Amino acid sequence: MYYMGVDVGSVSTDIVLVDNNMNVVESLYLRTKGRPINAIQEGFKFLKDKYDAKQIKAVGTTGSGRQIASFLIGGDVVKNEITAHAVASLQTNKNLRTIIEIGGQDSKIIILNNGIVTDFAMNTVCAAGTGSFLDRQAERLDIPIEEFGDYALQSNNPVRIAGRCAVFAESDMIHKQQLGYSEKDIIKGLCDALVRNYLNNVAKGKEIKSEIFFQGGVAANIGMKAAFEEALGCEVTVPKNYKVMGSIGASILAREYLEKTGEKTKFKGFDLADMEFVSRSFECKGCTNGCEVVKILGSETVVGYFGDRCGKWSGSVLAV
Repeated sequence: MYYMGVDVGSVSTDIVLVDNNMNVVESLYLRTKGRPINAIQEGFKFLKDKYDAKQIKAVGTTGSGRQIASFLIGGDVVKNEITAHAVASLQTNKNLRTIIEIGGQDSKIIILNNGIVTDFAMNTVCAAGTGSFLDRQAERLDIPIEEFGDYALQSNNPVRIAGRCAVFAESDMIHKQQLGYSEKDIIKGLCDALVRNYLNNVAKGKEIKSEIFFQGGVAANIGMKAAFEEALGCEVTVPKNYKVMGSIGASILAREYLEKTGEKTKFKGFDLADMEFVSRSFECKGCTNGCEVVKILGSETVVGYFGDRCGKWSGSVLAV
């Protein structure tokens, strides 16, 4: 018997299955590409061939697309990313005090005290320091993103890069290249700049204490890990399942909820993999962000919304 956690974000959709001992037995990291339902269906096609729906005891969803995912899948618990990441991290280390999480298009910090979240902050507007920005720079330098961190660690004389804005950072990197600095020193300078940006913005006013977890897709970059350790003057740990901690937390919360209530799971099975949905987009006029919101329909009925930063649409109650 297994517990499922689904984390639907703007860049990736993560699906995990954990067993009764909370060990991860399946971990799927899928690109959302603006189509969260397609990503979930892709994951379900894989799981459908290996598992029976009756083996799923509970399902939890999190992330910006958690409402849509919960309705489609038959979720038992819908939780925000802060709660999900904190629960999963504490499952690994009860003494944890700080969680640094940097994903594809957002970043967050979570402060804990005695296993309780006491403070947090999120950055969902500025791209500087996120995975998508690093991906873009790796592509521009023609260096595989997997090797980006290795280049940073080989630097002997890192240059200072303006990192408060993604546009300025890229412009400054190009300028440093033109001056003849090596790629290794530029990449190390970029890692340092992104860490400064994170600490001066997302973590501003927060008391960062050890023990510290660094998670999210960017945690794969050992150059960023090293830059955080230099800036903070202490060890920063990248947990084993750093990419999918949100979905692990959702699965744990789902298990706790059903064990507490004694209810049966609402999970609808893996047949979602073969259903057809249609996506249409529109620009939200609610504020200056002008988010492109994706409206998802099944049989001409609105299933939900995805893509807004504030949650006005994606957080709405699904009247279906």
